[in-house]
Amino acid sequence: MATREEQSTDPASEGDPPDSEGEADPAAADAPDSDVNDGGRREAGGAAPPSTAPGTDVPAVAVSGVSKRFGTGPDAVTAVNDVSVEIEAGSIVGLLGPNGAGKTTLIKSILGMVLPDEGSVRLHGIDVRARPKAAYAHVDAMLEGARNDYWRLTVRENLRYFATIGGVDPDSVADRHDRLLDRFGLKSKIDTPVRNLSRGMKGKVSLASVLAGAADVVFLDEPTLGLDVESSRTLQSELRRVAEERGLTVVVSSHDMDVVEAVCDRVLIMSDGRIVADDSVETLLADDDRHTLRIVSHDLGPALRADLRREFDVVGADTTGGVTRIEVAIDTDDLYALVRYLREHGVTIDDLETIEPDLEDVFVELTRDGEGSR
Repeated sequence: MATREEQSTDPASEGDPPDSEGEADPAAADAPDSDVNDGGRREAGGAAPPSTAPGTDVPAVAVSGVSKRFGTGPDAVTAVNDVSVEIEAGSIVGLLGPNGAGKTTLIKSILGMVLPDEGSVRLHGIDVRARPKAAYAHVDAMLEGARNDYWRLTVRENLRYFATIGGVDPDSVADRHDRLLDRFGLKSKIDTPVRNLSRGMKGKVSLASVLAGAADVVFLDEPTLGLDVESSRTLQSELRRVAEERGLTVVVSSHDMDVVEAVCDRVLIMSDGRIVADDSVETLLADDDRHTLRIVSHDLGPALRADLRREFDVVGADTTGGVTRIEVAIDTDDLYALVRYLREHGVTIDDLETIEPDLEDVFVELTRDGEGSR
């Protein structure tokens, strides 16, 4: 896949290099991380996007039997293990997994930055290995750990530049750029070089740059990293709005469960290189038969609390003024066993509350046995 340097002359190749990395070559110093992010950037004058609007039969992303190993012999590590998944055009999909689950390797395999050992990837029905230029013509990405923008350029110049290399006349999408700048709180920084912005502001510029052109499939890796709570909430609402307005297909990889729960139609959960869950947030929560019971009692002394920890999955406990509040994660089938246990030990329950599971609870339950080696 072409890097940004291969697609266009560096617009900021003259002048002092940015003061963050200390690279020797000014052009390379200012350039975004080409091998990490440019896989998604489109070439100027790219073809019109294939017809994969929401509701069509051709998935925007189709991964079939993809596996990727690193190393050889007994030390080989399987990062992605026979993953198959289809993502419908116009949907917003969350990709979750503990560190080392294989998320980044899967995304890079889709974007053509890592060559899978087995399997195939199709974007808009086009095989990425057979026709890479056509397949990636309208795909963009913002990846964690990459410098996704040119730091010597201003905010406005970055948006115009990335629209241009995406084959879009920046003047024709000036109104879109104004809306993005306004929605992400960047208007006051429009003529500020990106190198002078805070980390959170840089993240907003990266996201705006990804949305500046005409990409209809977008990958976002940890898009809220470095943002404060208010900025993260703004990003959530605006990402959802922009995606719906433009019919974008968005894949969001994040450790922030609130982001995924707020913006995603569907969630993929990876563990140990495999997809272990694939459904809507609502269905994942409804299918989880584990609940947390908060029990309040005057009769839960230290010895009994210790015994409870041995018998059940106690996830929290505190005692104030002789009153103990204890939280137990329990399957529905084991509820009666807990009640019987408390009755047999003479415990009077002053209050009992059921705490419904959230996405984080489901995630922990599904991935707790993963090796986390990816």
